[in-house]
Amino acid sequence: MSGRFAGQRVVVVGAGVAGIGAARALAAEGARVTITDLRSEAELPGAMELRRDGVDVRAGGHDPSSLDDASLVVVSPGVPPSAEIVGWARRRELPVWGELELGARLATTPYAAVTGTNGKTTVTAMVEACARAAGLDAVACGNIGRSFAEAAREPHDLLVVEASSFQLEVQDTFHPRVSVLLNVAPDHLDWHGSFEAYVRAKARIHERQDDGDVHIGNRDDAAAAEISARARCEVRWFRGGQPREGEVGYEDGELVARIDGRHGLGAIPDDRPGFREDAAAAAATALALGVDPDAVAVALATFRVAAHRGEEVAVVDGVRFVDDSKATNVHAAIAAIRGVDDAVLIAGGRAKGVDLSPLREHAEHLRAVVAIGEAAPEIVEVFRDAVPTSVAGSIEEAVRDAFATASAGGTVLLAPGCASWDQFADYEERGDRFAAAARSLSGEVAARG
Repeated sequence: MSGRFAGQRVVVVGAGVAGIGAARALAAEGARVTITDLRSEAELPGAMELRRDGVDVRAGGHDPSSLDDASLVVVSPGVPPSAEIVGWARRRELPVWGELELGARLATTPYAAVTGTNGKTTVTAMVEACARAAGLDAVACGNIGRSFAEAAREPHDLLVVEASSFQLEVQDTFHPRVSVLLNVAPDHLDWHGSFEAYVRAKARIHERQDDGDVHIGNRDDAAAAEISARARCEVRWFRGGQPREGEVGYEDGELVARIDGRHGLGAIPDDRPGFREDAAAAAATALALGVDPDAVAVALATFRVAAHRGEEVAVVDGVRFVDDSKATNVHAAIAAIRGVDDAVLIAGGRAKGVDLSPLREHAEHLRAVVAIGEAAPEIVEVFRDAVPTSVAGSIEEAVRDAFATASAGGTVLLAPGCASWDQFADYEERGDRFAAAARSLSGEVAARG
């Protein structure tokens, strides 16, 4: 087999979506690949398929012997720089790449990249939809759930890459044609070590861009705008309000681009927190990629947000249940809270080293709080003397307690402000169980008459 990595022995650390994609791409490029993971083989869903592709799968923990004769190490996004196996690799002076770096080395197709504390997945999907509406073969990949490295080997017109701070931390040649920084707020501090390190990682989105490239910044987010203004390429801006020349924003409820003239892009049919800004960012990105304004307008008018991002999942005896399980940090939770009034908030989980106290500043929107997970004691402390707060041992118990406390015609809002990994496989499981518990209440209320 011939390929760009023919004859090389490469070790991939972490067998999640990105790691599995990297291993497959490397094997297809002729490398001898070993993938190693802390989980047992029974917990690795892709182990059998990887072996069929010729990948050596080593589960149940990392061992220094995995690195013997290796010429390269590729780390999955969830593997921190402080991980022991990364230290072993560096002491052997082995190059350590992230999955973004591997994808950048393999890519022959132009790509755009989207990062930010919140909204990455929505904007990435929106840009993909805009490009497809213009007739381009565009594919969303990266942190959105499909490996950038695998997509980079395929013959597409455009890749739209969702880039997390984890992925941006471990790359050197990642060079998008158009990059986007949506917003910046404290998150993943347990992984990065400090907010300053997290900001530095986000800033790497435009590190390799230069003349001929475009960076899209958020005029309304001071921290993000400061990072965007440092880009060495052309910078364009989006905002949630009235756009100036060279910006995308809103005029009388219509999304408008004031770039090379005025282009009306239609009304945006969704009032979820942050959605207007996401649509403006996506429009600015698509236009920078050369997508026709009419195609942008069509795509955004028909776009539907993925689950667990502020959707109403049930109405029980007049009480709305809203699933914003994807609000895994304080910034996202605050946006969700500001969109409700007299609501019962379900919050908590794994705080990731982030200070949760800013949630208290928006307590006027809340009737009560039900705390869950590892961060429950901190949530109780945050809202002490502000609103009534209780602790629930499960999401099902939290739903029942919140419903009992909610006002007639009120809202129960799941906006945890924390990661889900203490109690759930991911935010999707947390949201699904919240929705199922809410819908089961509907049957009980109906049975009681």
